[in-house]
Amino acid sequence: MIQIRPERPEDVVTIHALTVSAFKPMAYSSQTEARIVDGLRAAGALTLSLVAFQDEVLVGHVAFSPVRINDIQGDWYGLGPVSVWPERQRQGIGQALIREGLGRLKALPASGCVLLGDPKYYGRFGFEHDPDLIYRGAPSRYFQRLTLSGSTPKGEVRYHLSFEQS
Repeated sequence: MIQIRPERPEDVVTIHALTVSAFKPMAYSSQTEARIVDGLRAAGALTLSLVAFQDEVLVGHVAFSPVRINDIQGDWYGLGPVSVWPERQRQGIGQALIREGLGRLKALPASGCVLLGDPKYYGRFGFEHDPDLIYRGAPSRYFQRLTLSGSTPKGEVRYHLSFEQS
């Protein structure tokens, strides 16, 4: 059974180690994911930072932070990174964190969420590529959005500076 709750101060060191470990074997990774989460936290830009526990062990983490569209801060957020210990991957932990996070975003209320990731994986949550939303510096088919309410904006998306400074 997976239990999910917001991060607490005592989770920070484990979240950092977990994120480093989760992305270390990933060929596409810049190995900056843990620094991004640390930077978001330090800047007060972690809108949601959720941790998953199994048998009282922290096994996963997901971060959601505000994004700007056409240099306007609104009610859209970026998902990521999402991290699970390598030996616990492919057991539904990441999926549970994402579903819980998206539910909490809707309750804020948020209008939408964007991410950079595998379309096959994130499509199961309703994410899809939208040519009207642009994220420079990444292959466009991997940049996806999920509209939670209202209309979908058009334009260039920018993540928090922590993504660029890491």
